[in-house]
Amino acid sequence: MAKKVAVIGAGVSGLSSIKCCLDEDLEPTCFERSNDIGGLWKFTESSKDGMTRVYKSLVTNVCKEMSCYSDFPFQEDYPNFMNHEKFWDYLQEFAEHFDLLKYIQFKTTVCSITKRPDFFTTGQWDVVTETEGKQNRAVFDAVMVCTGHFLNPHLPLEAFPGIHKFKGQILHSQEYKIPEVFQGKRVLVIGLGNTGGDVAVELSRTAAQVLN
Repeated sequence: MAKKVAVIGAGVSGLSSIKCCLDEDLEPTCFERSNDIGGLWKFTESSKDGMTRVYKSLVTNVCKEMSCYSDFPFQEDYPNFMNHEKFWDYLQEFAEHFDLLKYIQFKTTVCSITKRPDFFTTGQWDVVTETEGKQNRAVFDAVMVCTGHFLNPHLPLEAFPGIHKFKGQILHSQEYKIPEVFQGKRVLVIGLGNTGGDVAVELSRTAAQVLN
């Protein structure tokens, strides 16, 4: 009897985890709290659900040869560096090619993962999920957490003395989508990683002043 594996999240890692389980004759069930695959690569106009997602102008900074799944290369006509829509198309092609979608339960939140009373002999887990207000409990032989390390934004406001006196808008880059809403404003971008650099350059064409 095939061992059952719970895969949490249907983003880049979740999709590949489903496929790897199938390659090893395991029985995966993937739980995805949104209504689609792709994780942060699925662009939305807002971040009201609290999930980290790409901003509208994002372009990959790793070439396609180095960012594809090893067993599913990008099509030849894909650009070396692509926008997020093209990358999401690739994830959809991957999922459809290996018939992964039927293993995913969308709009399903994982509420808890606990060791079963006989865990030290069986290695099994109790997984409680919720779909449209209804909770379900299932037993799995293994759990793969594929929520990604960019899931929760880090906004250490306590590191900036006097920040509570600031009257302007404070937001994490997770909430940034388009530059037009910053038209004519003075903007301070804290952090100069990939996202910070992208956002600062894009805002410099719209905002009155950008400091970094």
